[in-house]
Amino acid sequence: MNITFIGFGEAGGILAQDLQAQGNTVTAWDRKALAAETLPALQQKAQQGGVRLAASLADALQDATLVFSTVTASQALNVAQQAVALLKAGQHFLDLNSVAPHTKRAAAEVIDAAGASYIDVAVMAPVPPKRLATPLLIGGAQAAQVQPLLQQLGLNSRLLGSEVGEASAIKMCRSVMIKGLEALTTECLSAARQYGVEQAVLDSLHASFPSLGWDDQLPHYLISRVAEHGQRRAEEMQEVVKTLQDVKVPAAMSAAIVATQQGLIDALNARSLRYQQLTPFVWQQTLDKIYPPQ
Repeated sequence: MNITFIGFGEAGGILAQDLQAQGNTVTAWDRKALAAETLPALQQKAQQGGVRLAASLADALQDATLVFSTVTASQALNVAQQAVALLKAGQHFLDLNSVAPHTKRAAAEVIDAAGASYIDVAVMAPVPPKRLATPLLIGGAQAAQVQPLLQQLGLNSRLLGSEVGEASAIKMCRSVMIKGLEALTTECLSAARQYGVEQAVLDSLHASFPSLGWDDQLPHYLISRVAEHGQRRAEEMQEVVKTLQDVKVPAAMSAAIVATQQGLIDALNARSLRYQQLTPFVWQQTLDKIYPPQ
């Protein structure tokens, strides 16, 4: 099967590599290929994964049966609009991006107008470590026809129905809780560390929720997700804000999550720190770099 990925970041890179390993012809296109400073790393990543790096978006889409859009939330609709003139009947555009239901419906209108089929896909867990086994929810007018193809490829997809936006609504509402827990942990332990009471706070959290791992790896994991992906998560949470506002639900907490996720990234950038410099990740050491102990 000919498969194309628009966006060759973490999720797209992992899925592309695994699908290529099955014998599929996999092509990738990423706008980083347009920049001289990011092209070499992109070429190396594609070569290591056995993936063909397309010369242009038109080149990437030309022979693809399945087109996976795995870009950032802020670019999801733009990519659909750029692809519309290049798609044709018989091609399936799978939108894996974390955006509001209304954003996905707008993208579906664009793609459907080209005669291709639009599939709303919600990625319900981090792609690493499960990779192709990561749970996916799919919906759209042609979702029932695409579902057997995805299962043939070994993807862990579940069909919701024909309505675009339903899968996205599930993902966006879930993100309020998941990204919110990351943001709350970052804010909570940043302050606790400054006051020197972080162990007492963690002991109390563990006593209240003993099964979650507050006494072990959970704080490291939650804060590391913000440090590594906070920029992308902030963009996703802006789409969550839209999701809530579109149905007249106040989005005060979601808006605050945007600020906290972006805030940690801004603080790291202000100190010229990158996630790769913080591994193996220890939350206390990372926060001490941002907020030196008093």
